[in-house]
Amino acid sequence: MNAAVVDETPAVAEPEHDLPIPMHLQRSWSVLVRGLRESPALRTGLGFTVVVSLAAAVANLVAPVLIQQIFDHGFTGGFHPGFVFGICGLSFALVAGTYVAGRAAARRLVRASEEALMTLRVRGFEHIHRLSIASQSQERRGVFVARVTADVDTLSQFTEWGGIAWIVSFAQILGALLLMLIYSWQLAIPVVLLVGPLLFVVSKLQAALSAAFDLVRVRVGQMLSEVSESVMGAAVVRAYGLEERVDNRVKRSIRDRYNAQVLAHFRTATLFPMATVFWGLSLSVVIFVGATFGPRWGLTFGRVAAFLFLADMFVHTFTDLPEIYADTQTAIAGWRKILALLELPVEIVEPSPGVALPAGPLSVRAENVGYRYGDGPPVLREVSIEVPAGGHVAIVGETGSGKTTFSKLLTRLADPIEGGITIEGVPLREIARESRQSTVRMVPQDGFLFDMTVRENVRAGREGASDREIETAFEELGLGAWVRSLPQGLDTRVGERGESLSVGERQLVSLARAQIGDPGVLILDEATSAVDPATERRISEALRRLSTGRTSITIAHRLSTAATADTVFVFDGGRVVERGTHAELVQAGGVYAGLFRSWLGNVRT
Repeated sequence: MNAAVVDETPAVAEPEHDLPIPMHLQRSWSVLVRGLRESPALRTGLGFTVVVSLAAAVANLVAPVLIQQIFDHGFTGGFHPGFVFGICGLSFALVAGTYVAGRAAARRLVRASEEALMTLRVRGFEHIHRLSIASQSQERRGVFVARVTADVDTLSQFTEWGGIAWIVSFAQILGALLLMLIYSWQLAIPVVLLVGPLLFVVSKLQAALSAAFDLVRVRVGQMLSEVSESVMGAAVVRAYGLEERVDNRVKRSIRDRYNAQVLAHFRTATLFPMATVFWGLSLSVVIFVGATFGPRWGLTFGRVAAFLFLADMFVHTFTDLPEIYADTQTAIAGWRKILALLELPVEIVEPSPGVALPAGPLSVRAENVGYRYGDGPPVLREVSIEVPAGGHVAIVGETGSGKTTFSKLLTRLADPIEGGITIEGVPLREIARESRQSTVRMVPQDGFLFDMTVRENVRAGREGASDREIETAFEELGLGAWVRSLPQGLDTRVGERGESLSVGERQLVSLARAQIGDPGVLILDEATSAVDPATERRISEALRRLSTGRTSITIAHRLSTAATADTVFVFDGGRVVERGTHAELVQAGGVYAGLFRSWLGNVRT
């Protein structure tokens, strides 16, 4: 077959960069606020969790006070078992109560977190499918996959504990500081002074950490894109000997992701030993100063011991902050990507309620239609086509002429930027989505199938169709004998993307799926791949039967198909340059005649 009549999708370069981040999502705080607003499950019961968590923090602060009471009053003037065991019992009750409260808070957080993440995944998935073909052509598919998988996963640690940990940590810091000042403001001063440098370093590393974790999310999306592309294109890679090139690209994306992850964790890791050093110094200062000057300041052994525990809690919270901060930055980076996806504009606005189309064959009219992908050059210009109800037309043209783009506009995968399309006199924009989807059906040339049985793939054409109706659909297309010849008949699994079947067989299943939907307008993007003669005869006969009694528009790549159409529209450079019957166009000696001579020469060869 001549390459000039092979199907096209306009060549739109896929950028290496990630989804653009809107300006109002640049700041971390705005991302957190917007993220919580978009996740109502996290807000439900949040007050209960905060109160319970704060109560647990208060219980932790009470423990040093009880220890001080035991040392100062339980052993003064002899051992007082009643007092000591009573305080110990109270301490045990506090520990048990803290455990129960913490478990209740953790269970609510996990449940709310998983519900919120599930909702985000579903929203992201639905939003991707509402985007126009222009938006989906401009971004690599791996980026979209990363948004609803890996990026959502980054939120789990933060939503399940990290967010509450900030509140609990600050409550514990303030509570411990207050008690330390009550016990001994002299001992509190050096502890606070030693924490100051740690806070200074954390503030300085904030921007660097945020940038590092943003880079990690970008690299994850690029890696998923490269891996997905290499797996889906494995047959082409092997056939053309591209293993080394693809292997290098995949390894480079994996290495880039590794380097970004190492950089992010390296910057985080610099805080951990530093925090540990300050923690050790603080406790050493408390022990030294307390032992040296405690008696002079009127500090008892119990008060110094309690202060030591409080100082440990105070400083230790700061040693945990780098980990909490890292989890928070990871979550913000992921949330920022997800929110950027959700903010991609949905260009196709469905009418409410919209107009319902009647059953049976319908007329189609396109008038001065123009379209471009994003900011690229126009791919369709002033395209006008009219198809009467029940008419059979073919659209032909060289690669890049705009045929497939026009067929996608007919199914409203995007809206024209100029002109308009009507079906049975109703503007396509005003037709109810359910009516449009059931009335206008497109059979793509790749015959895409889901990893299910033949039966379930056909049932996707009309939910609720019975097994008998599915069998009848094959019989009506003359494919009953073929489907019975499959290993398990209708229960044969087709594999991922239908790869257990040949290209022609996938097309046959796609035709049966269209048949059971009983559309009034049928758009056929004819398969370009060569099939064996028997399968080609089955496809031709099935197409003839499928088109009977319906309006059919065929994107023809084999001009033998165009020869049987009522009218042929010839696309060239995004315009309709010729129209007429096959015989008229061959006689005219124009663009179509040249395509026909080229195709005929290839067929004879």
